[in-house]
Amino acid sequence: MNTADLGLPVDVPSTALFTDHYELTMLQAALKAGTADRRSVFEVFTRRLPEGRRYGVVAGTGRVLDAVENFRFDADVLGFLRERQVVNEETLQWLASYRFAGDIWGYPEGEVYFPGSPILRVEGSFAECVLLETVILSILNHDSAIAAAASRMASAAGDRPLIEMGARRTHELAAVAASRAAYVGGFATTSDLAAGFRYGIPTVGTSAHAFTLLHDRERDAFQAQVNSLGRNTTLLVDTYDVAEAVRAAVEVAGPELGAVRIDSGDLLLVAHRVRQQLDALGAQTTRIIVTSDLDEYAIASLAAAPVDAYGVGTQLVTGSGHPTCSMVYKLVARAESADLKAPLVPVAKKSSGGKTSVGGRKWAARRLDREGIAEAEVIGTGPVPGELADQQLLVELVKGGQVVAREALDVVRDRHAAARANLPLSATQLSRGEAVIPTEYLPARP
Repeated sequence: MNTADLGLPVDVPSTALFTDHYELTMLQAALKAGTADRRSVFEVFTRRLPEGRRYGVVAGTGRVLDAVENFRFDADVLGFLRERQVVNEETLQWLASYRFAGDIWGYPEGEVYFPGSPILRVEGSFAECVLLETVILSILNHDSAIAAAASRMASAAGDRPLIEMGARRTHELAAVAASRAAYVGGFATTSDLAAGFRYGIPTVGTSAHAFTLLHDRERDAFQAQVNSLGRNTTLLVDTYDVAEAVRAAVEVAGPELGAVRIDSGDLLLVAHRVRQQLDALGAQTTRIIVTSDLDEYAIASLAAAPVDAYGVGTQLVTGSGHPTCSMVYKLVARAESADLKAPLVPVAKKSSGGKTSVGGRKWAARRLDREGIAEAEVIGTGPVPGELADQQLLVELVKGGQVVAREALDVVRDRHAAARANLPLSATQLSRGEAVIPTEYLPARP
């Protein structure tokens, strides 16, 4: 059960300081200028995918909802801001009663996205929306990067399960978020107990080389582990000589031995040799698990090897070379005045260097071909064309400040598998290329 994303009691600290200094100074200036209450629309999008990636994966939405709910300026936080003189007393009084009361729409978590996709749309007063920029981007950029790497690895692995084991390769809190994102992207289990506790992800683990080195003989280590964990355990066989270790493992556990793990060497060659040896010893059902700095390319290279599961750490939690998605949070429309009935005016940054954006409150739909495969990401403002009405992507996440779309993590994971399956087959190719489908912008209709 995914307790956090179902809104059950958890200890989540205030997220109010997960923001940048200038967001509070903008607030102060807008309050003084009388523009803070203007109705505004902010959108999260990325101008391009990381180099070589064919699609992106939306991940972290459930964590964003938690963060928005817990964006509160309590006495300690206000005291810090007062002591540092970040903003004036009038602004502190405004912050003391801050509660996001607007609306948030977005791509459902687990969905895929492309350049320009309005992944998240935040609507409310300028004051309440501008404060959320950093916390939203920090979550979505991190989690979506990990989920995209996980998705590529899951595609390369096919039906073979993936184990997330990167906690020791990143910040301790980032490790928990990475486990969650990896599960969204297709990983089956994690080694991180905090992720299991926080999100209900299945956890696994047996022993490391230290346990073998602790004992006088490798056989003694195997016997101790089997005595404690049973014959279905996984024995690590590459501390010394792999062939000798496999022989000892089967002698100790018998043909019922659950699995052996290989963590070094030429994994393709060693896996074939170990499989042959296990079969010859009568352990035909004993599985082979490989680890050792794997990424999607290494996993793909082992497709023909007799491997049953992969354990991935460093490359996963660092986004396999792309630790961020370069998502941005931009104001795309605002009212002409604080009057709630004032019409929205599209706004956009215009500059050189590829940092331009498209103004206006947007919708998005995915046009499908006759076989139901995606052929274009269509984005527009104004009325949605009738032929795209049932293919819209954004769903309501927060209404009037209340979260309305919490989901269990398994639902999100299944959604991603379905979304990836509806992309053209070339989406899963590891060769470098552009986005697998184009992004089309439709002009606003009168």
